[in-house]
Amino acid sequence: MRGSDRLPVVIVGGLHSDARKEVVDRLLRTVPGSVALHHDLATATEGAVRRLVRDASGELSRGRAPLVDDCACCALREDLVPELERLAADGQTRLAVVELWDSVEPRAMAEAVVAHGGDALELTNVMTAVDPALVMPCLGNGDDLAEAGLAAAATDRRTVGDTWARQLEYAPVLVLVDSDAADDEDRALLAQLHPTARQVSSGSDELVLLAFAGFDVESAAAAQHPACALLPQEADEAGVATLVWHHHRPFHPERLFQALEELCCAAARSRGRFWLADRPDTLLAWDAAGGALCVESAGPWLASLPDAAWDMVPPVRRAAAALDWHPEHGDRCQHLVFTSPGLDREGLARLLDSCLLTDTEYAAGTEAWRRLPAPFDSFLDPAH
Repeated sequence: MRGSDRLPVVIVGGLHSDARKEVVDRLLRTVPGSVALHHDLATATEGAVRRLVRDASGELSRGRAPLVDDCACCALREDLVPELERLAADGQTRLAVVELWDSVEPRAMAEAVVAHGGDALELTNVMTAVDPALVMPCLGNGDDLAEAGLAAAATDRRTVGDTWARQLEYAPVLVLVDSDAADDEDRALLAQLHPTARQVSSGSDELVLLAFAGFDVESAAAAQHPACALLPQEADEAGVATLVWHHHRPFHPERLFQALEELCCAAARSRGRFWLADRPDTLLAWDAAGGALCVESAGPWLASLPDAAWDMVPPVRRAAAALDWHPEHGDRCQHLVFTSPGLDREGLARLLDSCLLTDTEYAAGTEAWRRLPAPFDSFLDPAH
């Protein structure tokens, strides 16, 4: 019998299905009374998601959850918490291990457990299972999930690379399986992509302790938000480098737009926040993997808000802005991070520098900036 009234829940995700299964099996073998819950989204073409519940001895039950609005991931969200609550109600389960399907991202499931688990469930950690030799192949894969047979809905437009990046960067614990094919470059890439993660071997006794360590969904969400993300630092090891590019001067929208293809292909992974001269009030998020780039609005810069609105801004956002405050531009800045094997750090920095406003353009002032060509309008304001 567990010591708390709430059932501990640990989420194990990741595209590396063999690694994920190894981690889940290890937890089932070493935590008495542990049960694994897995929803197989590959059966979505049949109109339902297949659910399997098992423990160390084998299968306990199986069932089907009908699709919700033609979406397998929505079916998973609808079915997950009731199933966990059923396990909690029997009083015999010591740990519920949620094994996510390949392309399911842990953030949505973690937030669903916390939001709807009430007094029955306690999310105790989120882990991503990793085969180090597959980090770069997955990260560099620009195929749509649909092409790889991994789409969670007909409208799923994610790619393999960006899905893997989010799976990797959200989890505070990365569980590494042994891989003869992995080398120092693979390990350096993993460390630079998520330097704050706790890395642990799938065979380590520490894995069990981490399964019960605790997890805060609000802190995890803040660490991913473009305005206050915990971005990697400068690094260079085993042929893998990370460039942190930081400036306060705005980008010239047309020159940046023309450089996008070269920039997003310059590194296996890049992300951060930036601002355009013609949109001085909008914080823009940069997210690229596998040669595919997503640029979207992440709301206003704090410097563009009236003082009264600051009270509604989370403290972590205000703290991040204060650390980066500029006397003229406030929290507006370019903070982009590029990580890749064989990174051309100097060439990349020169290209980024060339996209900033020149001294003459900068001196013209904000009213002139707003009249610059606006090629980003086509996908930042698709309705227009």
